[in-house]
Amino acid sequence: MKQTDIWVWVEGKGHKTATLTLEMLAAASLLAGQVGGRVTAVTTAGSVPPDAAMLGRYGADGVLALCHPALARFSEEDHACALAAAVVEREPSVVLVGASTAGKSIAPRLAAGPGLPLLTACTALEWKGRTLRAVRSLYGGNVLATEEFSALPGVALVLPRSYSPLKPVEKGPVPVEEVLLEAGSLPGRVQVVSEAREGAGETALEDADIIVSGGRGLGGPEHYRLVRELAQTLGAACGASRAIVDAGWVPYKHQVGQTGKKVKPKIYFACGISGAVQHLAGMRDADIIVAINQDPEAPIFQVATYGIVGDVHRVLPALTAAFQRRLAGTAGSEEHEGGKGHVWNSRCAV
Repeated sequence: MKQTDIWVWVEGKGHKTATLTLEMLAAASLLAGQVGGRVTAVTTAGSVPPDAAMLGRYGADGVLALCHPALARFSEEDHACALAAAVVEREPSVVLVGASTAGKSIAPRLAAGPGLPLLTACTALEWKGRTLRAVRSLYGGNVLATEEFSALPGVALVLPRSYSPLKPVEKGPVPVEEVLLEAGSLPGRVQVVSEAREGAGETALEDADIIVSGGRGLGGPEHYRLVRELAQTLGAACGASRAIVDAGWVPYKHQVGQTGKKVKPKIYFACGISGAVQHLAGMRDADIIVAINQDPEAPIFQVATYGIVGDVHRVLPALTAAFQRRLAGTAGSEEHEGGKGHVWNSRCAV
């Protein structure tokens, strides 16, 4: 086992490397820097990635491409099996996997096959001598536990937005090693019959700098359009609380929280969301949180940077109109039906 070899599983969306992978490369670079190590980006996409040079600019010292026709379509079992075989043969110290939907499926399968230790919900990693430690976010982010890998190689499932991608650096061609897997080396017990990409062209929650989320305070699914209108104006992604996802108002892909997506945008609008601990676990690390709720005692205001106490059916259209004017360069005096807002202690009553 080589302590200096840090692997990152490369997750792609279509032919584009996911932003989460760039975050994992940043984490790997920090770990490698502590021990004078090497960062290898490992792809299981079935062929050499067209953006290998880009992986190098964001921290990879090399790219390992595991190639097999069956890997062209994503099957958790086959991709994890290919990755596990490479780990057993080459023994890196750790494999970093981003905690996306795909990553959460790959990591346990990768660890279970060869019996590797797995730490989930990691937010930070560091070496202590020859021991690798991880900080894990538990119980909805209310507890941070520092744990160590009992043995290496290990697998670390790292939460999104725990690291920021490195500033890209031009450093010449990155070496790419192509490994052709033998026929019959993959289980092949699951065949992908067809694929349909939902919400093509939409900004993914985990990649968004601005998110506008709606909750039960909207009053009904027909009012979710108010969230979409503000999001469209700001070029933002649309989010949702678990309550309205469970009620069938919007698809699960919009859910933010402990059982949905963990996000860390620059700005997060919580519209008609009370602030249950499960929701806060997914968005409390946003740089700026703007809360809109009729209840001045709603828990969401405890984490909000700015709070607006008012009816979302009036506040959201007013905000959307104000941003449209501002972005068009014609912003003037902001007043709407019901009078001007009044700000105190980072809250505004409407």
